Amino acid sequence: MDTVEIFDSPGKGRGLRATKEFWAGDVVFSEQSIAAVVFDTLAERICHSCFRRQDKLQRCGQCKFAHYCDRTCQRAGWTEHKQECAAIKAYGKAPNESIRLVARIMWRLDKDGSKVSDMQLTTLDELEDHITDMPEDELKEFKVDIHNFLDYWPRNSKQHTIDVISHIFGVINCNGFTVSDQRGLQAVGVGLFPNLCLVNHDCWPNCTVILNHGNQSAVNTLYHSQQRIELRALGKIAEGEELTVAYVDYINLSEERKRLLKVQYFFDCTCEHCTNHTKDDIKLGGREVDGVKVVKICRETIEKTEPILADTHIYLIRMWSTMSEVQAYLQYNEDAAEYSRKMVDGYMKIYHPNNAALGMAAMRAGVNHWQAGKIETGHGMICKAYAILMITHGPTHPITKDLEEMRMQTEMELRMFKENEYVYYSMREAALKNRPMTMMNEPKSVEEGIKNLFHRRK
Repeated sequence: MDTVEIFDSPGKGRGLRATKEFWAGDVVFSEQSIAAVVFDTLAERICHSCFRRQDKLQRCGQCKFAHYCDRTCQRAGWTEHKQECAAIKAYGKAPNESIRLVARIMWRLDKDGSKVSDMQLTTLDELEDHITDMPEDELKEFKVDIHNFLDYWPRNSKQHTIDVISHIFGVINCNGFTVSDQRGLQAVGVGLFPNLCLVNHDCWPNCTVILNHGNQSAVNTLYHSQQRIELRALGKIAEGEELTVAYVDYINLSEERKRLLKVQYFFDCTCEHCTNHTKDDIKLGGREVDGVKVVKICRETIEKTEPILADTHIYLIRMWSTMSEVQAYLQYNEDAAEYSRKMVDGYMKIYHPNNAALGMAAMRAGVNHWQAGKIETGHGMICKAYAILMITHGPTHPITKDLEEMRMQTEMELRMFKENEYVYYSMREAALKNRPMTMMNEPKSVEEGIKNLFHRRK
């Protein structure tokens, strides 16, 4: 961790700053979780070791709760699951994900001490828990979890005070990071990454956080890597510059972002974009009609709203996004391509040019255009998506590898198209009957996947 250092960030408390210069796509640091668990609702569909989504999983023969891809994953996850397994059996059922995560963290700390690795910059005791900032209704649920935790925690494990237990619950409540599946498209669990907790928020950040599952196909547990986060630079970062990430999606209006940050993370955002309401005007902008801007939100059909709302209006963009998914599902490929292109055009005027959400949208638009037979635009979109995700996800991430295959395929097809359009369309039609290119959807909402950094109880 010689690439970063802790410092007192004005108005924010502790933060991290760079001790060297970084460029777009550089990994500032990577970090394994202290502990991570699968969400309750996905416990039978997600591997509890590698967090991959599988059709058939093997269930733990002892607790009957944990599920794994195979023996390799089960052996790799046994260190974390061993005490949990016995506790679930004794308790009679698996408690909720928050209780399971707190228990795993405390077993880890009891075993390894307050710093579980030499790479850890801070102890959990030094992290904020914001318990005193919680509203009354949330505090009641918080106390119920603590009560249930005390019933779940084994009598033969080291006993802790209520204050210590409460602090860990508070830390994960506002600093738990959502763990995604192997493609990075859906949040499937939550984990705690102490160094990441030190990275402060900015609505226009210089870094992004991506989960990288590493090598989960190794047959030997020695090479079966654990999931880790990577903090990646979005552009040039000077030595001494503070490292920041966005806790909430920038596409929200500044007042909405400030509200979410206050409610979920207990601070008032004073960044330049919130203070100056940057781009709020275009996010709710109307089209210029005879030199007069029409400012209203039309609740009618897209055909009626498009002549009124600007292509950067966030509600219109969200309608385009939804319509592109629906039309793709119904195999109305030309309509899906058109809606997704408009969505990307709007995103490009709002988001940072290396924003992961923009890259995912461009990928979807590229596939939609390919499916519609518009190979030139499709290839261009896929190349754009690939360039962005090479920075935000890196070359080894599964979704980047998928994009590389798409890019090579569409590049080959584009050459065929330019040589002989008739032959290209004939071959393409024959190929589609056998194996159409699969569509990878974006996360269903800003609360999932790469669009949301930190897990919060809803």
